[in-house]
Amino acid sequence: MNKYIKAIFKSRPNRFIAEVEVGGEIVIAHVPNTGRCKELLVEGTTVYLMPSDNPNRKTKFSLLFVENNGVLVSIHSQEANKIVYDGILNGKIEELDGYGLVEREKTVGNSRIDIYLAKKMQENNHNQINNDHDQTNDCYVEIKGVTLVENNIAIFPDAPTERGKKHIDELIELKEKGHRAVVFFLIQHPNGNSFKPNWKTDPDFSETLVKAQKSGVEILVYKSKNSLDGNEIIGKAMEYNLEKY
Repeated sequence: MNKYIKAIFKSRPNRFIAEVEVGGEIVIAHVPNTGRCKELLVEGTTVYLMPSDNPNRKTKFSLLFVENNGVLVSIHSQEANKIVYDGILNGKIEELDGYGLVEREKTVGNSRIDIYLAKKMQENNHNQINNDHDQTNDCYVEIKGVTLVENNIAIFPDAPTERGKKHIDELIELKEKGHRAVVFFLIQHPNGNSFKPNWKTDPDFSETLVKAQKSGVEILVYKSKNSLDGNEIIGKAMEYNLEKY
């Protein structure tokens, strides 16, 4: 079992750090999530910290889990990428099965896409894709971890995200060039059973997501099982609805 430290959340002075209470002492923890998380990070809430053995870090802890409505919620944004990556490798995502190459952080122009999949490789270089193969044999996947849940509906984003909109626009461009493109929403809150974009908080992102679907970009929504022993894909969410409000 990972050596998590149980703590009490006190405040979040900025999006990068939180003040938490451990054994009666107030300490600073890194928050690996740039979203607001206001419905999760409430004063008095139980949280779980992972200690760091890096002496150069400004903070000795990372705040990775929050107890909310009786369940454990993962707020580690980058963990969503790892969960989906492992899920692909272990054959738990049927829509993304059958690719010979699974590569993280694929550079495309001036950006990086979370996961790149391909069915063919050059024999002389396993990191390069055969330029002669049909582009539909490859796939670009952008991952978004979802922690905001209202009435058992997971909602993304919980704060305006120009970066997120840019990622969706890039997927649309890749699709128009003949590649397969997927935006993958991973619900990291166990109480979320379906999904919808957050039209109220970020209409630009929501409109771009609708545009992406109409352009042929695929939308996948899965859930993760959260545990202090590790997180993993457990299956698809019930449904998603992109309609406004």
